Amino acid sequence: MRSAARACPEIDGARLRRALSTVPTCVTVVSTADGEMPYGLVVGSFVSISLEPPLVGFFAATSSTSWPHMARTGHFAVNVLAAGQDSLCARFARSGGDKFTGVRWTPSALGNPLLPGAVLWIDCRLRETRVLGDHLLVVGQVVTLEEPRSTTGVPLVFHDNGLRSLPPEST
Repeated sequence: MRSAARACPEIDGARLRRALSTVPTCVTVVSTADGEMPYGLVVGSFVSISLEPPLVGFFAATSSTSWPHMARTGHFAVNVLAAGQDSLCARFARSGGDKFTGVRWTPSALGNPLLPGAVLWIDCRLRETRVLGDHLLVVGQVVTLEEPRSTTGVPLVFHDNGLRSLPPEST
C-alpha cells in the first residue's frame, strides 16, 4: 500500500523556483512588431495546448514591460532559440530598452520578427489571455510555422538555473 505524499506546510516562491529548475524547458523569444517598432521577451514556459485547433501558449509575468506593447498588436511569433544563442537570450531577457538594436530579423506573414538561427518559428494570432497568479497565460492560434533548414536543430534549454544545450542526435 502506497502512502500519500505529505503536504508541505509552506511553499514559497524561492523554494518552488529551485524545485522547478530541475525541469528542462526550451528557451524562446516571443516577438511582435507594432508598425516599425519590434518588441520581444524571453519565455521559458512555451507549451503546445491543442492540435485541433492548433493552439500554443506561454506565460508572461504580469510585471513585464514588453508584453503590454505586444498584446496591442494581436499577434506574435515564437522563436525557439538554438544551442549557442545564449547572447540573444540574454539580450531579450533584460527589462526595458530596445532589445532589437543591432539584431537582424525578417518579418513573418503577420509582420512578427523572426530571428535568424532559430530552430523553429511559429506565427500566431492572439486568442486569449488570462491572469493566473503573478503571470498571464497567453494563448495563440497558430497561423503558420517554419523549421529553418540552416540550423543544427538543437534547441537551447534552461535547466538547473542555467542555459544548456541538448546533445546532438547521433546518426
